[in-house]
Amino acid sequence: MDQAAATRTGAVMEAIRRRIAARALGAGDRLPSIRGFAATMGVSPSTVVEAYDRLAAEGLIRSRPGSGFTVAGHPPLAVAAIAARPDPAMDPLWVSRRSLDAGAAIPKPGCGWLPPDWMPVAALRRSMRRIARGGDAVLTDYGDARGSADLRRLLARRFAAEGLDAGPDAILLTASASQSFDLVCRALLRPGDTVLVDDPCYFNFQAALRAHGARAVGVAMTPSGPDPDLFAAALDAHRPRIYVTNSALQNPTGATLSAQAAHRLLGAAAAHDLAVVEDDTFADLEPEPSPRLAVLDGLGRVIRIGGFSKTLSASTRCGYVAAKPDLVEALVDLQVATSFGGPSPVAAGLVHGALSDGSYRKHLASLRTRLSEARRDTAGRLCDLGIRPWLMPRGGFTLWCRLPDGRDAAAAARAASRDDVVLAPGDVFSVSQTATDMMRFNVAQMSDPRVYPVLARALAAA
Repeated sequence: MDQAAATRTGAVMEAIRRRIAARALGAGDRLPSIRGFAATMGVSPSTVVEAYDRLAAEGLIRSRPGSGFTVAGHPPLAVAAIAARPDPAMDPLWVSRRSLDAGAAIPKPGCGWLPPDWMPVAALRRSMRRIARGGDAVLTDYGDARGSADLRRLLARRFAAEGLDAGPDAILLTASASQSFDLVCRALLRPGDTVLVDDPCYFNFQAALRAHGARAVGVAMTPSGPDPDLFAAALDAHRPRIYVTNSALQNPTGATLSAQAAHRLLGAAAAHDLAVVEDDTFADLEPEPSPRLAVLDGLGRVIRIGGFSKTLSASTRCGYVAAKPDLVEALVDLQVATSFGGPSPVAAGLVHGALSDGSYRKHLASLRTRLSEARRDTAGRLCDLGIRPWLMPRGGFTLWCRLPDGRDAAAAARAASRDDVVLAPGDVFSVSQTATDMMRFNVAQMSDPRVYPVLARALAAA
């Protein structure tokens, strides 16, 4: 086969791979007819036959006499759909991997978690000792399908204190808030569905949605929540399946949803039969509770997800979903099918013990004070470099900032990476790619003396 023919065959194979990866073709589906696909691709029928035969040899498709070619299966996630962007500094998965793989010695102002010495390590050690002294089953057996009953009861009491009536059976424990979101996506989305997200939003929401073959549409954020007029217009124009947000201390902006914005949002969602996924991971970092969509809605159309990585332990992977009973039942089955249960009993027991520890409230109070001081200090030192916060959040550890003179945040992130400092440029958070001169800073990760000199050099290079 000459080079040109090989190239045409490869193009046909890649087109089929993309359709399967995006789940436009599912297991058992028939592939397009040879003559029809040849016309679509602008190649000869023999080229399509060659491509199909090669895909069959790879095991991706199979040939059945009299039935043509069918899909043998598809990858669990649309891997092709989440391939890295041409610019690594602009790719959410690259930023995540760079943050996760950087050693403890590398400053990480762009990461999304607190340093170890900000976490309640003593309480975690006490909880771990209690688990070690307990029965053998917690160390050896699978947990319940819904996860630890003790932890679900504790969460139900915490929810009730804020006005959310969600009993233990309305709560499913998961391996993390990220897994909670993945399960909800598996239950509610199909390839090609549209999902509304804040613009900017948590970049892993975007990566997860691409993995599920969904299309993200952004709604511009304001300091009090998504722009209500743009939100309503997006509902009319795109007919989305779900909307995903952080109500409290929105990531990355630190914005807080106002009561008026929450009321308008829920009214529009009800009019369009829109499901709302509310990530409440940052709740305990607020100085006082702000309006919550799940509380106002009563888990009618709002699904609450969350975890404990921001205030307790990112190492102990444990999250939750709170939703109406029929959806929780479906999510339980999905979790059993995909991971044979939720978090390990050890992880759930560790979280339960630490949350039940009388020191947790004191830890939160101390953490909020420490973060408040760090926000003020970081904002001042950034302003000395000409970097201005978009707003000063009520709590949390993120500052969403504008770089001086329209500097390119991706270029600055690349320059800082060469000096082993991890930054998070604005467009990794922006669906519309309109945050070119913005950057998210983690104020708890800014104490290393190398950060500001490297940042100054990175700005000069941008």
